[in-house]
Amino acid sequence: MIFNKLKKFLVVFDSPELDCAPVFSSGDVVSGRVVLELFRETKVESLKLHAEGFAKVHWTESRSAGSSTAYTQNYSDEVEYLNRREVLLQADNGELTVLPAGRHEFPFSFQLPEETLVTSFEGKHGSIRYWVKVKLHRPWCPVRKIKKEFTVIEPIDINTPSLLAPQAGTKDKLARTWYRNFGQVSVTAKIDRKGYTPGEVIPVFAEFDNATSRSIVPKAFITQTQTFIARGTMKQKRSVVATLCGDVVSARTRETWHGRAIKIPPVGPSIQQCRIIKVEYMLKVCVDVPGTSKLCLELPLVIGTIPLHPFGSRTSSISSHYSVNLEWLRMAIPEQPEPPPEYSSVVTEEEAEQQNNGIAPPPAEDLSGIMERPLMAFLQEFRFRPPPVYSEIDPNPQPPHMRPRCMTC
Repeated sequence: MIFNKLKKFLVVFDSPELDCAPVFSSGDVVSGRVVLELFRETKVESLKLHAEGFAKVHWTESRSAGSSTAYTQNYSDEVEYLNRREVLLQADNGELTVLPAGRHEFPFSFQLPEETLVTSFEGKHGSIRYWVKVKLHRPWCPVRKIKKEFTVIEPIDINTPSLLAPQAGTKDKLARTWYRNFGQVSVTAKIDRKGYTPGEVIPVFAEFDNATSRSIVPKAFITQTQTFIARGTMKQKRSVVATLCGDVVSARTRETWHGRAIKIPPVGPSIQQCRIIKVEYMLKVCVDVPGTSKLCLELPLVIGTIPLHPFGSRTSSISSHYSVNLEWLRMAIPEQPEPPPEYSSVVTEEEAEQQNNGIAPPPAEDLSGIMERPLMAFLQEFRFRPPPVYSEIDPNPQPPHMRPRCMTC
């Protein structure tokens, strides 16, 4: 048997730009070619292509069945989004096909489902992946297989009424220690809309009323929550992806943010249509209240892929906007920013207790009419990369008194 007849065996996707990998969405046609380069004449039974797409989740949890008995519980689930097969080479009568030495190319083409797919994703407890797998069958030889993944990005157009709606809220808390009251702290915040794209700056309008006898420091955070669902059980991973530090608010004074800017880093878009994986974002405006738990006001965010077009036509084609928005494929990663804090440092004690007990938080009060005022946002270039894990950025973080202050402080 001779196994070295195969010199090259690979999959090449058609792409409008040679130095940029193609990106697809629902209904697009995926095309390319399988390249087969042979050292010498080779007999082939068949060459078959299989395109697949799955969302998969998996994690384990330790369980106790008594004082001396423990076991591991596995949780897993999957959803199929793509399943296409295509025969690239096979004789009709079942005989072998003889390919001469040299280079051979076998084109392929298939259409992605018209129904909404889900954006490609890689997470700690799950993933959403799309790929093509090609198998080469030859007589008296093991089957040769190659697999190549491709990216699917489902457009999220932030130029829709629900994502253009302002988000606002207010919250207060009484600062006290044992039986002594220090006064009340209240936070009111508003952002111009719910939908943004990576690289945009969110102007935060907020008012902090410190009626206590102690100073407070307001802050804002953008958090990402990855939710994995299997067998009726939920597993979540939360992280802080951007921070904003405010000035100290002295005792019995009031501080106002007139559009303090917090920039959205290069993060993935929101994932809302998958049954087992969700990616959600939130803007948290927080203050540390003396003598009690942290006061946090949450405003929901949706990270989209089609940016705001304040001067363009709302009826323009989504594909034209979408192609412009994929400039991140040719951009480099920016310089490493200051690492954000751990998620646990920006949640209240009540939230932490609810999460540990699996209790869903109560729905937020509709305060969309608060602080209504016009705002013009602008778009900056962005780079689409998943947010780094905090521990990977700064494995040996400095103590708080040695950390440099934010530029906006």
